[in-house]
Amino acid sequence: MSTVSTSDQESLVRSLPDVLPVLPLKGTVLFPYSIVPLSVAGDKSAIAVDHALAEDRILLLVGQKDASLEDPGEDDFFGVGTAALVVRMLKLPDGRVRILAQGLARTKINYFSHSTPFLRARITHLPETPAAEGIEDEALIRIVKDQLDEVAGLGKAISSEVMVIATNLQDAGRLADLAASNLELKNEDAQALLETVNGGERLQKVSDLLQREVHLLHMQQQLSSEAHQEMDRSQREYFLRQQMRAIQTELGDAEDLTEEIAGYRREADERKLSEEARQELDRQIRRLERAHPDSSEGAVIRTYLDCLTTLPWSNRSEDNLDLEHAREVLDRDHYDLSSVKERILEYLAVRKLKDDARGPILCFIGPPGVGKTSLGRSIATALGREFVRISLGGVRDEAEIRGHRRTYIGALPGRIIQGLQQSGTSNPVFMLDEIDKVGADFRGDPSSALLEVLDSEQNNGFRDHYLNVEYDLSRVLFITTGNLVDPIQPAFLDRMEVIRLSGYTQDEKVKIANRHLIPRQIVENGLTPENLRFTKPGIERIVAQYTHEAGVRNLEREIAAICRKVAMRVARGQHRRVVVNPERAKSLLGPPRHFSEELLDRDRVGVATGLAWTAGGGDLMVIEVLSLPGKGELILTGQLGEVMRESGQAALSFAKAYAESKGLTDRLNGRDIHIHVPAGSIPKDGPSAGVTIATAIVSLLTGRAVAHTIAMSGEITLRGEILAIGGMKEKVLAASSAGVQTVLLPKHNDRDLEQVPSEVRRGLAFHFVANMEELLELALAPQENATAATDGK
Repeated sequence: MSTVSTSDQESLVRSLPDVLPVLPLKGTVLFPYSIVPLSVAGDKSAIAVDHALAEDRILLLVGQKDASLEDPGEDDFFGVGTAALVVRMLKLPDGRVRILAQGLARTKINYFSHSTPFLRARITHLPETPAAEGIEDEALIRIVKDQLDEVAGLGKAISSEVMVIATNLQDAGRLADLAASNLELKNEDAQALLETVNGGERLQKVSDLLQREVHLLHMQQQLSSEAHQEMDRSQREYFLRQQMRAIQTELGDAEDLTEEIAGYRREADERKLSEEARQELDRQIRRLERAHPDSSEGAVIRTYLDCLTTLPWSNRSEDNLDLEHAREVLDRDHYDLSSVKERILEYLAVRKLKDDARGPILCFIGPPGVGKTSLGRSIATALGREFVRISLGGVRDEAEIRGHRRTYIGALPGRIIQGLQQSGTSNPVFMLDEIDKVGADFRGDPSSALLEVLDSEQNNGFRDHYLNVEYDLSRVLFITTGNLVDPIQPAFLDRMEVIRLSGYTQDEKVKIANRHLIPRQIVENGLTPENLRFTKPGIERIVAQYTHEAGVRNLEREIAAICRKVAMRVARGQHRRVVVNPERAKSLLGPPRHFSEELLDRDRVGVATGLAWTAGGGDLMVIEVLSLPGKGELILTGQLGEVMRESGQAALSFAKAYAESKGLTDRLNGRDIHIHVPAGSIPKDGPSAGVTIATAIVSLLTGRAVAHTIAMSGEITLRGEILAIGGMKEKVLAASSAGVQTVLLPKHNDRDLEQVPSEVRRGLAFHFVANMEELLELALAPQENATAATDGK
């Protein structure tokens, strides 16, 4: 059956039944006068088509709100549909049914009258509201026709028959329906057009949609053009590269890459790369051969190959295993430090007996200025190895240790691999300086990254992120340095052999100055021994009154200051030799800056002298106690840490028990105990001040003064027992330099006395006590000299 003419269609519209069978549409909208092929799915739809064909061949085509529903209900349809004539029906061999439907008129669904065996709806015809026949509507019709022509010209698939029909149409509503039915509209936009009854309004909406389509087609055409241009450029570059390669072959330039690759392979053979590294080298060379000569990828590959082939895979320096030579070098460069020198000689002895012995991992812990860093260089000289030093102070990025991944231009290997490249050998002395100052943040924890580096059981297969191949670090002699042990991660510390370096005595500083510091500063300041000479008393005066340190760094600065002043005189033509004695040192350096014995002037009640350990060495710590009217509270001042505050509380508890045993509780009742440690701007912490605090409190309660020539250190328990302490050598050195005559220490520290230099031991009296009863008998004045004062004056 053929389609109906316009007159026949108008006749059918006038005689539309009130009730029509419903055929649901999914994602499609049928406009009046349009013809569309439809597939009929579902039993109800097939029955509805059969019923329409048996009656007057008219169906109601209405869109579903949700196209995914297979059996929509009455509320799942839009309120406006299209009455359509079934022009043709075709049953396919697989049982499916296809129809050709022609839209007749817009209809409004009043309600659904039946739902079985198929949907039927009572409808109302929505007659077309004609557009106003004016100049604006005529202009709009022309605009829409021009837009249709433009859309068709930009590649939109609109048939020539449709374009001819559109050209001859003067009815705004019919033109709008024709244009809308040939545009790929969204279902919502198409339904909105179907529900717009007024022809002029509908044509205006179609014009807006056509304008949007024009923009989209222009954009699509532009993008397509750019894509074609890119393809054309790539093809042109390919042909140009081929031509350039042919030209280079004629000129001989093509051999450059071949020679470069041959150089990499030659370096790999000389360095004796591992099997894994050799496979990675071959893989990267194949990538380099395929890469464009001037591309960034080629630069990245070359940087990696340079790193891989410059590493000392098998190049090792021969160790000088002469023990006497090693001892001579170490003694020449550093004074004392016997424990460190002994450990290096032990390593050499083992290497002499066992060639494949793994390198030890040493950790030098000590105050600043004692020679930890320079000691590493001396060890390298003694062994005959290369020396590499990196500073880890403030390092917070894990990539500094393990390298960056090769995902971007500028990636580099970590500092370990870079250090080995610089040394040129696979067994240097590698110093990791300031290991206790490594940080951690969102970029990782370098300490954790160093766990593999500093583990002799794992570092034979160290894998840098940049290299991504295993490298053997077991032959490297790693040395780390730091001032404190506490900040170092426990698992990290466990992998190292800790060697503690203590501060120097005054006699040792004088010898170091004569042997190392003075000759170096004389040369660095352009002087000769004929211009300047230091006497021993002069150096002692500088050490005692112008420096206050465990090491010798400040001492060298003071010597340098004297050398500069002498250099100024020599530059002015005054060539008379300057002899630095105590008086000349004062005139050159100014008034003394440190007075070690300033606070040890006389015996006092409620004042005791303790010994403290700091990162810079030992120090004296005077503790004062006052008894004030109050509520029996304990007051602690002097910027004390939590541990030291707890020690003060434990000391007070012991003192209360002691007072009760001696019948002195009336001196505590209704009184506050104020404990103060001077130098309040300096933080202080630790448990070893407990005996000093307890002694000062007991002195206050009994009225027995504490001898000002006595210094003490120890941790106290509530029962008055004294526990062992650390940093004994530094504390004793501080006591010796301050003029202390007697040192009271815990019984368990008597075995540590041998660490103290013999010249220091000869100038001090040592008493090792087990409890406070023994200590108080030694520290406090006799009972007959006690005063009744309890205010510490």
